[in-house]
Amino acid sequence: MKTIVISLGGSVLVPDIGNNNIKQYRDLLSSLKDTCRIFIVVGGGGEARRYIGAARDLNIDEGTADEIGILITRLNARLLMHALAKDCYPDIPESYNDALIAGESGKIVIMGGVTPAQTTDAVAAVLAERTGADLLINATAVDGIYTADPRKDAAAEKIPFLTPDELIEIVQTGRMDAGSNNVIDLVAAKVIQRSKIPMVVLDGRDPEGLLNLIQNGVNRGSLVSYNPDLAAF
Repeated sequence: MKTIVISLGGSVLVPDIGNNNIKQYRDLLSSLKDTCRIFIVVGGGGEARRYIGAARDLNIDEGTADEIGILITRLNARLLMHALAKDCYPDIPESYNDALIAGESGKIVIMGGVTPAQTTDAVAAVLAERTGADLLINATAVDGIYTADPRKDAAAEKIPFLTPDELIEIVQTGRMDAGSNNVIDLVAAKVIQRSKIPMVVLDGRDPEGLLNLIQNGVNRGSLVSYNPDLAAF
């Protein structure tokens, strides 16, 4: 059985608490539980950024603001965990070792952030490395990796395939302060480079696209790998 780690953006799962996609992801993940071994790292999204913004308004340091953001990622993760009920390991691991132990249950494992100054994308990349994952999926609020931010630059072009080295060139100027919101951060990109685990960045707002990738190998996003053949994983 293949192992898949999913970095599930908070802006995808919980754009705000009154407008969430937890039910859709509960149903999708439940349908995959017997197909592959699944680990999920949930981001904080807009809710985390709002809390971090409030912390900054109070002149709270960035490290503490990060810790507040981590608490929100774990709260988002807990919502999805309870929605999945018996299909999911019944706790939120707070370290990689805890996640590995939880994975021995054979159930879906869901976690949030781990440590300040590390995004949940980086957590997912390290978790993929620790679990020996066959594939890392970054389910985010854009449909792939672009030459520039497509939300700001109409001339930005989607890149269907790139190597980890090329990914690092694109993201190396990314922000690293609390609550930063890039398609993927530099730490995650470097972990992907050293581990050589293929990653697909896709639009998590379309759960069917994620399902089609896992079940049928149909990639509508961007593949980051040293091998352009997605079937190779």
